[in-house]
Amino acid sequence: MDNLIEKLKELGFNSYEAKVYLALLKKCPATGYEISQLSDVPQSRAYDALKSLEVEGVVHSSNDKPQKYTPIPPKELTQRFKRRMNSTIDYLEKKLPNVKDSYNEPIHNISGYDKNIEKLKEVINNTKKSLYLEIWSADFKALEQELTAAYDRGVEIKIVGYDNFQPTMIGLVYRHEEAKEIEMQVGSRLIYLLSDYVEVVFGRIETTVVWSKNVDIAYVLKELISHEMYLLDISQRFPEQLKYFYGPDFVRLKEKISDNKSSYNLK
Repeated sequence: MDNLIEKLKELGFNSYEAKVYLALLKKCPATGYEISQLSDVPQSRAYDALKSLEVEGVVHSSNDKPQKYTPIPPKELTQRFKRRMNSTIDYLEKKLPNVKDSYNEPIHNISGYDKNIEKLKEVINNTKKSLYLEIWSADFKALEQELTAAYDRGVEIKIVGYDNFQPTMIGLVYRHEEAKEIEMQVGSRLIYLLSDYVEVVFGRIETTVVWSKNVDIAYVLKELISHEMYLLDISQRFPEQLKYFYGPDFVRLKEKISDNKSSYNLK
């Protein structure tokens, strides 16, 4: 009985109203005095609770003398609150997204390889439509089961694969040949993952990654991975022409654009 009282209170009843309603389910119609006795609620409080419940339409009274009270059936009560709750949720789902002017999705740091892999698996498992991914071959193996399952349920997967990345049948793959150079500069393997254009995980996968649903960060990561794919596609199709214009490994282009003192820095 105590559990029922607590659950009714979660719906908005106070303790006296919950006890009175449960007493009426045991015996109805009943007078205020009888309800007070059955519910162990002081008589004055019982009448107050009955009046409140009557206003809410949970209890109906007769014109008899003494006046008698009857509760609505439990199913009608629960259906009424279910409709009210669904209506409230529908309203909030429509209106809450509009309250975004002063709200930004937070950015979270996650540390430790095992925790990073766990978060990546979680994001992949929740992906509905598309995944963009830059990943080292060793880390791909740790996520291969989840990526395969995502591909099998229709997720479009596009990958930039580093460090002798082996061909895979689970999406479009571009192989990147500069894994060792990047890993030496950074001191770790990197990960860039974009899920459904809204959720990101990126950083040093062996130490600390960033996870967020910030749409601005998601947009930047989408552009970064896409442009990496553009360059890899072009370099694979026109290797000799690019070597002629930019030198081996784009050395002249790198000298033109890069700061010689800089390296990858995700701090």
